[in-house]
Amino acid sequence: MQLVEGVLEGEPRAIARAISMVEDGAPGLEDLSAGLFPHTGRARTIGLTGSPGVGKSTLAGELVRAARERDLSVAVLAIDPTSPFTGGALLGDRLRMQAHATDPGVFIRSMATRGHLGGMALAAPEAVRILDAAGRDLVIVETVGVGQAEVDVAAATDTTLVVVAPGWGDHVQVAKAGILEIADVFVVNKADREGVEAAVRDLRQMIRMGAQAPWTPPVVQTAAATGEGTEELWDAIEEHRAHLEETGALEAGRRSRLVREVESLTAERLRGEMRRLLAADRELADALAARRVDPYRAAAILMQRAPAGPA
Repeated sequence: MQLVEGVLEGEPRAIARAISMVEDGAPGLEDLSAGLFPHTGRARTIGLTGSPGVGKSTLAGELVRAARERDLSVAVLAIDPTSPFTGGALLGDRLRMQAHATDPGVFIRSMATRGHLGGMALAAPEAVRILDAAGRDLVIVETVGVGQAEVDVAAATDTTLVVVAPGWGDHVQVAKAGILEIADVFVVNKADREGVEAAVRDLRQMIRMGAQAPWTPPVVQTAAATGEGTEELWDAIEEHRAHLEETGALEAGRRSRLVREVESLTAERLRGEMRRLLAADRELADALAARRVDPYRAAAILMQRAPAGPA
């Protein structure tokens, strides 16, 4: 497959086309995945999430700079909401990262899911694998918010950074969003503003109140607009990476994420098949509506009719 060869050679156009296939759920995606998958698993991956306005894109740009100073090739995958008009990424390629746009060692792509089975939670890992197969040493996944979908995407990386800013708001809502559970490193950005001490104190208190774990997330202060704290953040990321490798959690985590991804793909395909069968069975739908068949029995009937698939 010519596209597979182009991605493996690191051709920017081939990489962009492959990611577009993921966004669209285009025909040939399974063949693309099969061709690239054996060449993945080498890139470091960092998830970057937090509420809008905390400076995630600026911070991502600083991490790109730090990586390039260490001669690492980088890809940034910016996950944006889907436009209701064009189906594309609303925010487009990040203008604030344009300082790196002419660097061949940096690939920046905004992404929105349009047709991929299972939505962004499944599209993003496949896009990350494309960038991994293309030979990028570091892949940064930036999400636009802290909803469940963004949490799921950010957590599909080796190290997850949760970014907040002074006056970051109701910590209860942040905890509900699952942020505490996924954070490997907390970043208090815009640390040159008033209220940074209170934000750091609140975070550390929440961490102490959480369940004990082998890794305690550090809290790092940064001012990404000026570059302050970037080196300290990089050190924290490296320390987490070393912890994962020393404890075996790196491979265990990757294995677990792949298993969950396969479970989700299987569930999505089964859901689609059940929807098709029920739509085609007017009699069963009528019996269900008339309360002659209960939902559990209807589900059992559909499961019996579902094709077993290839042996």
